Amino acid sequence: MSEILPTEILSEDEMIQQEFDALLVDYSKTAHRQKIEIITKAFNFANAAHKGIKRRSGEPYIMHPLAVARIVVREIGLGSTSICSALLHDVVEDTDYTVEDIENIFGAKIAQIVDGVTKIAGGVFAEKASEQAENFRKLLITMSEDIRVILIKISDRLHNMRTLGSMPPAKQYKIAGETQYIYAPLAHRLGLFRIKTELENLSFKFEHPETFQIIESKLAVDEDARNQFYKDFSDPIDVKLTEMGYEFKLRARIKSVYSIWRKMNARNIPFEEVYDILAERIIFKPREGMNEKDQCWMLYSAITALYKPHPERIRDWVSTPKANGYEALHVTVMGPGGRWVEVQIRSERMNDIAEKGLAAHWKYKSGETDESELDKWLKTIKELLEHPEPNAIDFMDTFKLNLFASEIFVFTPKGEIKTIAQGATALDFAYSVHSDLGNHCIGAKVNHKLVPLSYTLNSGDQVEILTTKKQTPQTEWLDYVTTARAKAKLRALFKKEEKTLIAAGQKKIEAALLECNLKFENENIVRILNHYDITQRNELYLQAGKGLLNLEDIPKIVFKPKSKNVFARYLKMPFGGTSDTNKLYPTVPIDSKIDRKKVMKLTEEEAGKLFKLAECCHPIPGDDVLGYVDEAEMVIVHKRQCAVAAKLKSSYGERIISADWATHKVLSFVEVIEIKGIDKKGILIEILKVITESYDVNINKMNIETNAGVFTGRFYIYVHDTEEINSLCRNIIKIKEINSVQRIQEQTYI
Repeated sequence: MSEILPTEILSEDEMIQQEFDALLVDYSKTAHRQKIEIITKAFNFANAAHKGIKRRSGEPYIMHPLAVARIVVREIGLGSTSICSALLHDVVEDTDYTVEDIENIFGAKIAQIVDGVTKIAGGVFAEKASEQAENFRKLLITMSEDIRVILIKISDRLHNMRTLGSMPPAKQYKIAGETQYIYAPLAHRLGLFRIKTELENLSFKFEHPETFQIIESKLAVDEDARNQFYKDFSDPIDVKLTEMGYEFKLRARIKSVYSIWRKMNARNIPFEEVYDILAERIIFKPREGMNEKDQCWMLYSAITALYKPHPERIRDWVSTPKANGYEALHVTVMGPGGRWVEVQIRSERMNDIAEKGLAAHWKYKSGETDESELDKWLKTIKELLEHPEPNAIDFMDTFKLNLFASEIFVFTPKGEIKTIAQGATALDFAYSVHSDLGNHCIGAKVNHKLVPLSYTLNSGDQVEILTTKKQTPQTEWLDYVTTARAKAKLRALFKKEEKTLIAAGQKKIEAALLECNLKFENENIVRILNHYDITQRNELYLQAGKGLLNLEDIPKIVFKPKSKNVFARYLKMPFGGTSDTNKLYPTVPIDSKIDRKKVMKLTEEEAGKLFKLAECCHPIPGDDVLGYVDEAEMVIVHKRQCAVAAKLKSSYGERIISADWATHKVLSFVEVIEIKGIDKKGILIEILKVITESYDVNINKMNIETNAGVFTGRFYIYVHDTEEINSLCRNIIKIKEINSVQRIQEQTYI
């Protein structure tokens, strides 16, 4: 090991000390009791433990725990216990110290949190990354014990994303995908909106660097005009609120690059047609003796006296807060020049909760019995953990139903407001009230009208559940529910029933073999499986238990005396099988043919041999792509924004490789362009002329509809790459009567 010069040690130590001093300054600005001594003790301990270790970026490793601790205190608002845990969060995983050592020095609570973060740390940045779905299950278990574990983990992930540039591309895709798939929605659900937005933006930046740069550049070009518009819009509001005697702050909120891109894709519109890039946020200091909610509506009245409100764009999260604790009053008004602007009205308390989420939410609770929607949500997580899915991927999918769901509000027959996920059915509502109510539900009355179990509820519905003791859950009910709670309850129930049926079916098979004077052993079971064309033992027993098999075949046909030669094909079959054979993505063989550290060049010669294009998203040359190495060593090429790829990145990141196109003009792909414009005689001929003559592009099929002088056409055309289709779109838009031309991405975005 080479000797380190004193000057290098000094500058490094100075850098570390400077960051620690900044942490103490952040801490001093909070309302927490100033426990400087234990924070200093934790810092000195972690600094000594990580001494000499460097991050991939080249900086001392202790800079990472320090950065996480600063996020914990400055951006989430947690106290000394969380700061110490953040400083120590990598000590157990990366050094020789144990959880017991942490407990002896810093106490049980800090040790418990550090242990929780350590359990879910495994493999994210390691060379042999473990399957993240299983780690995620551990994350939820530890979250149910102490919510600070997940808050520190989110802070850890935020700093890792901020420094992701030092990682190789394949790791960037894996970590960015995992962040987009799990951590950003989790931050949103916990009310950490600013962190959620940054996580989404950073993920998008690493997955689509060129697109990110294009949108960011367009935002920069538009900045001066946007600032002038904001001034013209906000000055009258400033004057009005000052006249009313309020203390307040006005803040411009710019839509994130990721949000703009999502909107462009969801609506198939260009950047220039995204009109809600700018919003205004009013944060006011409430007057004493007046209800905050009433004051929000007073400010609403003042603003709508200045600007006309959009009648369908009022969002009242003051009367009924979101499940993550978010409170605000949103209204969209017509600003100068006929431009719609969203105005968000919040008190200082509401803003604190919106910025710092869970930590601030608990700070403002009025009493021990004050259970919010967020508390109820955390309860449902604990319920999910009581009956987890056996497959980690299935479990994560069930949990994601809870993460992504938007809320609607419905009423009980007595007029109580209940929050439930958007898209929930009458049966979902029954299970949200109580399991017994769900199990015996036969229907519901919505707004006093009889509806079936599968009826989708709307916000404002009054719901009465109808039950009978004779009713029992049916397997098709899984198709009637959309919420994680209801699915988990039903699956747990069916799993219990299935075990009973499997046990009964196994006894029936044993009895049938006994009748033939045969033993209950592998060779005989394989013959029975083959006869009924079933691959899994449990499936055989289940069907036998349900009475779906004619077991009289066993003595009469299966074991009817046959020539010895016939036995050969049974003996060659594998004995039995386990649930592992049903895994969605089996383990990749050790003797890998693919060099996963290099960027794979996608050439036409290797298409179908080393790689194939995913059917879920249909990538073409020029699209941002990545590769997934399957069990047969075939690389499946996905678009980076593909929903299936998002799941693969978050759960099987070690099989993700970097991929890039090396072919552009040999293979042809069917793509869809949507053209909208004014219907006039000869317009179709003009479009076809550009497509077929100017670009020599073949058309697969086309659909055209006209309505009140406006037409919409979808053209399915053969192209070689994205540059060709983009160039074609640019030339079609030059036709005078055409209003928009867009490539239709037939893809579900997460």
